[in-house]
Amino acid sequence: MQGPRRPFHHPAELSDDEREQVLAVLDSARFADKSPGQVWAILLDEGVYLCSQATMYRLLRERGQSGERRAQAVRPPTSKPELEADRPDLVWSWDITKLKGPVRGVYYLLYVIIDIFSRKVIH
Repeated sequence: MQGPRRPFHHPAELSDDEREQVLAVLDSARFADKSPGQVWAILLDEGVYLCSQATMYRLLRERGQSGERRAQAVRPPTSKPELEADRPDLVWSWDITKLKGPVRGVYYLLYVIIDIFSRKVIH
């Protein structure tokens, strides 16, 4: 029986320095808004091969940076509208419900309009 096994290191595995170099390139201002596939293709056109596309994606995923890399539009926060009615027939709410029919595959649509103040169905 032998002692504890040493961790296996694949011969093609990137060293820590190589990993940092790839991440530095991916995080550089030049490539900050490009996908790893685009970065890989641009570098390949320039004659530079750091690692595969899959490795670039894996390194970004390990650092939690695998999301959208382009600048995202900032939307102002929206609030849910609150409807207030102080008398009948001021605010209505509606709903459509699908009801099963007498035969398989036959459905009826029930349209309902309700007055919010009185909570009665509008005729």
